[in-house]
Amino acid sequence: MIDLHVHSTASDGTLRPAEIARMGADCLALALTDHDTLAGAAEFLAEPDCRAIRLAGVELSVASDPGYGHFHLLGLGVDPADPVLRALLEKAARGRDCRNPAIVAKLRALGVDVTMDDVAAESTGGMVARPHIARALVRKGFAASVQDAFRRYLAADAPAYVPRWRPPPADAFAAVHAAGGAAVMAHPRLWTSDPAALRSGLAKLKDEGLDGLEVFYSANTVDETRMHIAAARDLGLAMTAGSDFHGDNKPGVRFGMDVPDEKAFIAPLLERLGNK
Repeated sequence: MIDLHVHSTASDGTLRPAEIARMGADCLALALTDHDTLAGAAEFLAEPDCRAIRLAGVELSVASDPGYGHFHLLGLGVDPADPVLRALLEKAARGRDCRNPAIVAKLRALGVDVTMDDVAAESTGGMVARPHIARALVRKGFAASVQDAFRRYLAADAPAYVPRWRPPPADAFAAVHAAGGAAVMAHPRLWTSDPAALRSGLAKLKDEGLDGLEVFYSANTVDETRMHIAAARDLGLAMTAGSDFHGDNKPGVRFGMDVPDEKAFIAPLLERLGNK
């Protein structure tokens, strides 16, 4: 089993980094990829009861070209202390810090009685993000579940949505590479469902520094997985597999991904990372 896309309490998951490591003790390879932060990396890597190849990682929201949807980038195998990557993450964190009160202000204008103190109470002291706002809405009775809170208030087409700063792809790739990592597009199904647009867009991004594609993803259809594998092979991109596990914040997502011939599957990525 492999899982190179997992979230902890350092961002918007509900399990601590050490718990993630223990959960993946028997995986071949495992990466912690919290949103815009490497705060959980040390705890994740230090957990002794885990035999997996462990990679410090991060998930970045990146600007997309017109005609494309959400572009999330996984930086896999990065040095958590790298100053270039840390500077980018600090800029992203400032964007979140501005965004959260703006979302709460929109909610209050809609008659939803929620405060930043309510939201902070849902965090374990790490990053505060939309899932924490969603949990506050559930706790206060304004939504039936986290998913319902996003649908009614927080998703991109919902009334309390507030956009935030996203780095251009080339800047994100450069920061990941400066930290010694591989730049991998997460869940390409959210970026485009058009095969031609997928190929042409990925070719452009590869020229800018993209290293890989998350071809096995927990929400993929069989046809999507086949399309992503074909695109990665044709363009010479490394392939990865990730669940996008968040614990109770995404209760329908199961930890771990089964892939054929795990060692051969993960070898190109590890080669790019210097056989970490």
